[in-house]
Amino acid sequence: MLEHGGKVRQAAARYRIPVEDWLDLSTGLNPNGWPTPEIPPTCWARLPQDDDGLAQAACDYYDTEHVLPVAGSQAAIQALPSLRPPSRVAVLDPGYAEHVHAWRRAGHEVSTVAPDNVDESVRDSDVLVLIHPNNPTGARFDVDRLLELHARLAGRGGWLIVDEAFIDVTPEHSLCPFSARDGLIVLRSLGKFFGLAGARVGFVCAHPALLARLHTFLGPWTVNAPARWIATAALNDRAWHTVSRRRLRAEGARLNALLTNHSLEPEGGCALFQWVRTPHAHAIHNTLASQGILTRLFVESSSLRVGLPGTETDWGRLETALINQAATNPAKTVS
Repeated sequence: MLEHGGKVRQAAARYRIPVEDWLDLSTGLNPNGWPTPEIPPTCWARLPQDDDGLAQAACDYYDTEHVLPVAGSQAAIQALPSLRPPSRVAVLDPGYAEHVHAWRRAGHEVSTVAPDNVDESVRDSDVLVLIHPNNPTGARFDVDRLLELHARLAGRGGWLIVDEAFIDVTPEHSLCPFSARDGLIVLRSLGKFFGLAGARVGFVCAHPALLARLHTFLGPWTVNAPARWIATAALNDRAWHTVSRRRLRAEGARLNALLTNHSLEPEGGCALFQWVRTPHAHAIHNTLASQGILTRLFVESSSLRVGLPGTETDWGRLETALINQAATNPAKTVS
């Protein structure tokens, strides 16, 4: 199993701080997610139904014609490698590590590629996997450039897979409206923007023939009925989408400024998180954790991903911790 954010219980045991006293900034989730109402009792008593309105709500929200609901985009990440013969796969690096893990486990030849070398990697690849905006760096790609990369791959039976888990604040940059094109696969999730990670609801936007193959591979009832009901209501709440996008853009800028003011200027990020690369990432992570603030540490790139605080109290707590961190480790800041 790969490491992920959100392991508050593990941190509580390590640092001997009660679970309820932690401020978890490690996941990049919207800390003020969609307000879930009470779930109708009938959702618990019936098998999930494909015609319950979820697929249409997702098509409307993602501006596409065809979607397949799945148990979080992770389900698709694990399944898609099984739908191709042995292939040469290029995956953006640094990036969400589950992509590399899934393709290698399925026996494909996997190489990692830096954002600046994506165009060159297409020449020697059958599949290109991008995270957009990237997790954790926040790197972005022009839509026209992505469509050109897709055309080059699709022309020889290849795939372009774009993981858009963090794109909801800027939907104008999404490839979902183009996902009916053969060989273009877009992954979406309700975990980040909607803050509904526990529901495990995601979507694959792609050509209907590919979606049919994926549906057959995954089998029936991949998303439980209560989660489908919640997801449908959340996707249809257009007023909440508008307000939340405006708020998250402002809060992302606020977090960037806060970190910069404390000598931890982010090198990248998006509205939901900021990415700080520093040779002292491990020490800073530990110092913040000793104060009950959990960030996401990336050992190989010596960097931290810091998510948004949810309340003014949380913002104040983070600033105090950053002040204490600088006092504890005055040399361990970004110059």
